[in-house]
Order: sequence, then C-alpha cells, then structure tokens
Amino acid sequence: MFIAAGWLLNLTPGPDVLYIVSNALRSGTRVGIVAGLGITAGCFVHVFAAAVGVGALLATSATAFTVLKWLGAAYLLWMGVRMLFSRAGGGNGAAIAAAQAAPQQAVSLRGVFLGGFWTNVLNPKVAIFFLAFVPQFIAPATENKALAFVLLGVLFNVNAIPVNALWALAASWMARRVGAVQKGMHWLDRVAGAMFIGFGLKLAFTEQPSA
Repeated sequence: MFIAAGWLLNLTPGPDVLYIVSNALRSGTRVGIVAGLGITAGCFVHVFAAAVGVGALLATSATAFTVLKWLGAAYLLWMGVRMLFSRAGGGNGAAIAAAQAAPQQAVSLRGVFLGGFWTNVLNPKVAIFFLAFVPQFIAPATENKALAFVLLGVLFNVNAIPVNALWALAASWMARRVGAVQKGMHWLDRVAGAMFIGFGLKLAFTEQPSA
C-alpha cells in the first residue's frame, strides 16, 4: 500500500513533474532524468530533517515555516520569470533534435540537478507532506520510529526515481515526434514559466498547518 500510494502521488502533476517535463522537452531524456534525480536528492534532505525533528519545527514554528516558505516562493517565482522571458531557441525541430542529440552541450547537467534539488529543499510543504504521510505506515508498536521513518522515506524516494524517469521519457518522446511541440517549444517555456509563477504564488499564500 505504501509503494502504491507513493507511485500515485508521484504521478500527480506539480512543480516537480513540471520541472522534469520542461527540461526533457527542451534537452532530452538524459537531462529530464537528471532533473528528477535532483528532485529526489531534495526529498532526501526533507526525510532526514523530519527524522531529526526539523520537519516538526516547521509544522509548529510560524517563523521557521514562514522563512522557508518565502525562500521557496521566491525561488519558484525566479524560475518562472526566467522561463517566461527566455529567448527563443530557434523554434524549429532541427535545433531541438540537435540539442537532444547532444544534451551535455545544450545545458549544464549540474545546473539542472541543483535546480531540481533547490526546488524541493526550499519548499516547506514537502517537509510537511513527509510528516503527514509517512507516519501513517509506521506500526504503533515499532520501537525505533525515527529509523522506520527514514527507511520508509528512503523507499518512497527510491520508488519515485522510475516514475520521474518515465515522465522524462514521455516528454522527450513527445518533443521528438510531435511537430507542434517542436515548433512551439518557445511558447511552452512561457507556459511552464507562468505555471512556476503560479506555484510560487500559491506557496507564498500557504498558511502554516495547524499543530
């Protein structure tokens, strides 16, 4: 049940999926998978932080939650604005095909990885999610609940990797074979940018969960 629930949650579109898909559409499967790995790395930070009590602090401290919330919102807004006002990349299938054939020259894999990493680390809602979701699957009689929390969190993140890879594969396949997507890549950046801005604004107006 835990694995199935995790897969369903990872299939739900959100900032993480949008980040993977937008990178895979522009630069191919490899870059999309790297984006997913960066997101997974960010999730590991929240899992271990929640296990040592940082997640509980975010859930109970208005100041800590607000600081991280505004940092995360600012980062999402910055990403959205950058995509919204990015220059056109040629707008033709040949240019996109060339970028996908040599993604290491088109983008910085390190930059893509760190972008996914910070997208998650600076989002307090991810920490609250782990605090709310994982404990439901820990048996009350478990002696070391912190260890159980970490193990389940690791399992959740590992199971997310193939789902993220499938998002990258699907987006890359669509970019290679659908002419409208290839020609409209410039506008897709604007749509993705607007969605990131929307996610940032939504996070900015998120209220702290009740303790």
